[in-house]
Amino acid sequence: MQEQAPTTVRHLLLRSDFRRLLGTRLLSQFGDGVFQAALAGTVLFNPQRAANPVDVAAGFAVLLLPYSLVGPFAGVWLDRWSRRQVLLRANLLRAVLVLGVAALVLAGVGGIPFYIAGLLVFSVNRFVLAALSAGLPHTVDEPSLVSANALSTTSGAVATVVGGVAALGVLQLLGAGNGGYALVGASSAVPYVAAAAVVAGFARPYLGPDHMARSARLSAREVAVGMLAGARHAWSHKPAAAALIAISLHRLFYGFLTLMTLLLYRNTFTTESSLFPGGLVGLGEVVGAGAIGTLLAAAVTPWAVRHIGKPRWITAVLAGGGLAQLALGLPFLPMTIVAAGLALGFVAQAVKICVDTTLQEVVDDDYRGRVFSVYDTLFNVTYVVALLIGAFVLPASGISYLMLVAVGVGYALTAALYWRIS
Repeated sequence: MQEQAPTTVRHLLLRSDFRRLLGTRLLSQFGDGVFQAALAGTVLFNPQRAANPVDVAAGFAVLLLPYSLVGPFAGVWLDRWSRRQVLLRANLLRAVLVLGVAALVLAGVGGIPFYIAGLLVFSVNRFVLAALSAGLPHTVDEPSLVSANALSTTSGAVATVVGGVAALGVLQLLGAGNGGYALVGASSAVPYVAAAAVVAGFARPYLGPDHMARSARLSAREVAVGMLAGARHAWSHKPAAAALIAISLHRLFYGFLTLMTLLLYRNTFTTESSLFPGGLVGLGEVVGAGAIGTLLAAAVTPWAVRHIGKPRWITAVLAGGGLAQLALGLPFLPMTIVAAGLALGFVAQAVKICVDTTLQEVVDDDYRGRVFSVYDTLFNVTYVVALLIGAFVLPASGISYLMLVAVGVGYALTAALYWRIS
């Protein structure tokens, strides 16, 4: 009987190629955290600007929906281009683009020019995240994929939170105004350049794809055909189809909860408290609690998958997540909302680890970029749809018992549907 390869974190970190790809991810996502904190502060908490639920949702839609249309191109190109080159050039391009966004913030420019500039940064980000996921199987052995995804995606998410917290700390010193947000946004260029330097250490073909096309020129029809081929390939593998359905519905509920939390901390939780403050700092506490949930999910999920398998674990996490949001969210108190954020972070990361691993295991490498582009598009479109619906359903206070009950029941139904399909 052949001995199974070790799958521990220590075993993964012994591989220099995995460490290099992980370092690229950590630096890149730290920069994301800094930039996103500056952007969120500019839109939501800048005293020189105003926002209501529709404005917030419209801002997300303008940024994320067109950026989701980049997903199909990213996926098809990632099956034709060197993924190492994509990571190198995309990080350098983002470093330039965030400086442009910072200049607009400093000048007090809003509206369409501001959103277009933000959209460009998020669009390039699509290539980075998809390339990191598509290239990961080239740096680990197959038995280690669950542990590798747990470590990579979780540490990347934590790096984003750390970047955001660092940005919040700097903003406390600089003050909430166009100048402070512009300086913090511009500083995100530094980790992006560092990420490009790290990934440059790979040989050009190292991260795949295995069979690169000679030409990367694509018509819109070829992109559509490639996207459809990726969707069909995923749908033909029942585990992949079930995983995509589960995470799409989860992101729908996640979007409702995101907008609800943003409105609570902007308009309802406004009293000063040493433990659970309101405003941007309080929102940072929720994000930090979500990061703790993410770490817990990373620690528990590989063990759980080894003992009960991915289908049972995803089902249990979705069902438990719905109950947790009902129990912790319904009081609508800062303390319980922070706890609900921790639970949501756990659910989101546990499901994502399993979905990423499932797609990497069952999808052929020559289709992997396109399937991940389908995944990314569903991931973002369902989130924006939830924000847009929530903008017209949720009150400005963010307090809606009916919406929270609907989310809890929705998680339970999603768990049942996933279990039936898988």
